[in-house]
Amino acid sequence: MQRQGILARYGPYFDLPAHTRPVTLLEGGTPLIPLPRLARTLGAGCQLYVKYEGLNPTGSFKDRGMTAAVSEALGRGAQTVICASTGNTAASAAAYAARAGLRAVVLIPQGKVAAGKLAGALAYGAQVIQIEGSFDDALQLVVEITRTTPLALVNSINPYRLEGQKSAAFEICDELGSAPDWLCLPVGNAGNITAYWMGFRQYAQGLPRLLGAQAAGAAPLVHGHPVAQPETVATAIRIGRPARGEQALQAAQESQGRIVAVSDEAILQAQRLLAGEGLWVEPASAAGLAGLLAEIEAGRLDPRDKRIVVVCTGHGLKDPDIITRGGFAPRGIPAELDALRQLLGE
Repeated sequence: MQRQGILARYGPYFDLPAHTRPVTLLEGGTPLIPLPRLARTLGAGCQLYVKYEGLNPTGSFKDRGMTAAVSEALGRGAQTVICASTGNTAASAAAYAARAGLRAVVLIPQGKVAAGKLAGALAYGAQVIQIEGSFDDALQLVVEITRTTPLALVNSINPYRLEGQKSAAFEICDELGSAPDWLCLPVGNAGNITAYWMGFRQYAQGLPRLLGAQAAGAAPLVHGHPVAQPETVATAIRIGRPARGEQALQAAQESQGRIVAVSDEAILQAQRLLAGEGLWVEPASAAGLAGLLAEIEAGRLDPRDKRIVVVCTGHGLKDPDIITRGGFAPRGIPAELDALRQLLGE
């Protein structure tokens, strides 16, 4: 079967203007991978899956929204797209702008973007500007400049971003036959949890309970107020003032779910657990699993006889330095068989 991008596959479900001109890298169609070994440790009858969004064209879920946002921008004659980013949005915007023949400008917080993400934006030809401030400062600048110029904003403030991102909910329902009991995912700027809820409601294949996970050092939706200087190893969700915060809280409440905070230690442990199942994800992607494990341990979530989907939003190659910084350096030995045998205990 010929592969399709999400606009072709789910076109009737998207509320996009008639002028939209499709720009696609054949995004979507990411695997829903069962984790039976880990599921057995959680409880009898638990079915655990990972929606592995790191296999989108630029390595993150952002491609789902970007195909819609850039397609709309191209159709109305925009020449330049602009975004603020902690990294994944930058790479995605740059790739889809390149595909459409448009200019891309991305603003990033200086020194706060993982090397793999920055490299992606540069490789696709974006004009990358580092600002002396946070992601929230960068987003404010982007919003202000697009009010008085023809630059097309492609952050998740753009409603077409959410139209594209909700397609992941459609895919989960298509593969499982209905919605899972729980959907667990990271929460940063809060567009993704909002989009998933939109998708499940629209697709009418049942509704999951949503468990959103923020990093403890960047958890404005848990604390109930903006975080002026968010800090976490999970750079993709290092956001102190989520643009879709109110909608995310509403989605969690309507689903009878919640948004919780998890420590960096718990996030990195969840990253290691996923790697032990053969799935390497960037730290922020592991936040959903970290939140699930924390809620189970606290007795607030019973996984028995439940179908649970954990959304892993970005590939591990987005932030490879986190592994080497953790002391996982390879051992060195002489090029001798006896040295190898001794090291392996054989």
